[in-house]
Amino acid sequence: MLRPHVPVNPLPTGHITPLIQPTPTTDIEPIAPVPAPAPVPVAPARTSVQLTPGSALAFAAGGGAVVLVVGAVLVSMLLAVAITGVSVAVCAVVLKSLLNQERKH
Repeated sequence: MLRPHVPVNPLPTGHITPLIQPTPTTDIEPIAPVPAPAPVPVAPARTSVQLTPGSALAFAAGGGAVVLVVGAVLVSMLLAVAITGVSVAVCAVVLKSLLNQERKH
């Protein structure tokens, strides 16, 4: 059922397509050479980045904000998993007590 089936033509049509013969290309005209592009001016090498006290403080504050946001997301995910686990455990205890109570009566 899942095997591919290749269609087969049971009766050939009798039409034969002839092979295409390449034509000789001896009358091609040469193209004029393209002029070389103008040299691109090279920018001077940059020195290392210099942080001023204000930019260093902004950089540190931005890094601290990223750490706080990522930490808050991770803690909230951990709390969600913990709350889900506790609720599943409570449901299991309630179901077990209901089943035990039903067996006694």
